[in-house]
Amino acid sequence: MAKAKKRVLRKQQISAPKTCYFCVEKKDPDFSDTAVLSRFLTERAKIIPRSRSGLCSKHQKALTLNVKYARHLGLLPFTARI
Repeated sequence: MAKAKKRVLRKQQISAPKTCYFCVEKKDPDFSDTAVLSRFLTERAKIIPRSRSGLCSKHQKALTLNVKYARHLGLLPFTARI
């Protein structure tokens, strides 16, 4: 009796942009620029990881710090309202 092969369903990979947004724009993340910071947040107000956002490590670390700073100042939410 031959074993039946199981079909493996794979998740479709989300392709990240190959260039860093902040390197291209030649600016650094700033806590007061909430429009740019919210671009790197999910609808649940979580910070998007580097693998999905396409940022370099330098700017991802700076983005994380500035998002957290903006949250403490009340400019960005800690969680999304449902």
